[in-house]
This record gives sequence, structure tokens and C-alpha cells, in this order.
Amino acid sequence: PVMRTEVLPAILHRTPATAELTISSLLLLIPLGLARGLMAGPRHDRLPYHGFRLIAYVATSIPPFILGLVLLSIFYVGLHWFPPDRLDIGTSIDLNDTAFRTITGLHTLDGLLNSRLDISLEALRHLALPVVTLSLAHWATLGRVTRASMIEEMNKEYVVAARARGLLNRSVVWRHAFLNAAPPALASTALAAASLVTGVFVVEAVFSFRGVSELITRGMSVTPDAPMAMGFAVYSVLVVLLMMFVLDVLQALINPHLREEVMG
Repeated sequence: PVMRTEVLPAILHRTPATAELTISSLLLLIPLGLARGLMAGPRHDRLPYHGFRLIAYVATSIPPFILGLVLLSIFYVGLHWFPPDRLDIGTSIDLNDTAFRTITGLHTLDGLLNSRLDISLEALRHLALPVVTLSLAHWATLGRVTRASMIEEMNKEYVVAARARGLLNRSVVWRHAFLNAAPPALASTALAAASLVTGVFVVEAVFSFRGVSELITRGMSVTPDAPMAMGFAVYSVLVVLLMMFVLDVLQALINPHLREEVMG
């Protein structure tokens, strides 16, 4: 009623913006979180490890909307480096040009597909702050889970035996300890992905990103829009279920013990 349109088309029209922000956050936090935990695990008694613990503690203590406002005040208001919104006015005009083909709805990818690197770079510049805001706490959590798993694996007998046979430390860490520490990290990744889907709407509102969250904020700003609220809730649940299913399949492919339980 508020936007005078069908619920599903309105949601699907704004889904690419939300998907681009969520996917970019996952692509940032998963490799960085795994790498940070992997490096901190074998060196848990050294100074860099204590530095990681401090950063992780701070990252998990700051609410995303507070972190977003702080980053905006520093890097946009103060330094004018990373602006809010999804694109600036000039780039938005270029997107509406008949020569530009919208293929995926993801500006970073469509810019590459149209050989417009400038559009992709501009989209990345606008993504920088919301991606950091959305992924920082989950990066810290994933890094801490990976670190704890690595510390546990590095103290087991098979690691001692591998080192006694003269294997390089890099081989012991990557080919043995990390593979056994991966299942808990993947479980943490699944929970982080679910939290991203629910947290992305708050981050979108802070940075005026005009994704799916715009529907619920506009739909509830004046008169409560019950159809939009119901559609928004169903949409969020379906997206979380789909992401959890995909990540569960990945865990089954990586973890042989889980595959045996499923087959049994």
C-alpha cells in the first residue's frame, strides 16, 4: 500500500544491492578470518597473537551501526575518501545509458562485463565502508574460532609425529592441522553468513545503500505496511535457509566424518 506496487517485484528489484553487499562481505571475512586464525594458532604465545586478541575483542564489542557512523565521520566527513550510497550521481547516469547493459545487477561485476573498469572501481569505493562495517565482527569471530581449533590440533600426536618425520612446518600446518581445524571454522562461517543476512539491513540504512532494507524503512515510516513487512520477513528467512543449506553441503564435501554421518 505505501509504495503502491507488488511486494515481490519491489523486493527483487532491490535484491542485487543487498546481494552485492552481502557477497562482498563474505568474500572479505572468510579468507581473512581463516588466514588470521591460521597464522595466530601456531604462534599463540607470541606478541602478534596478543595483538590479534585485542583487535578481535574490540571488533566484537562495537555494534555495527555505531561502527558505521564512526567510519563515516572519519573517512567520509573528515577525509572524503569513501562516500555513502551505492553510487554517485555521475556514475548512476552512466548506468542509465543505453550502451550500458545491466546483466547481473551487481555494479562491480556489470562494470567489468561492460568493460567499464571505472564503474567497478567506483562501486568498490562505495562498498568499502559498509563491507568493513558488516564483516569486521564476523571476521574476528571466525579468526578466534579458527585460532582455537588450530591450537588444539597443533598439540595433537599426529602433528608431533609429522614433525618428527621431518616434514616442513608449512606442510604440517596446511596439509594436516588446517584440514582438521576446518570443520569448526566452517560451522562458524555458516553462523556468520546467517548473521550477515539479518545485519545487512541495518548497515544498508546507515550508509543509505538502497537495498531491501529501504522497503521496510519506507514501509514503516508513516503507516505500517503489513504486506511489505510480511514479505520482508519471508524473504529474509528464505535467504538464510538457502545460505545455510549451501554451507551445509560445503561442510559435507570437506568433512568426511560428516559425510559418513549423513550416509549412515
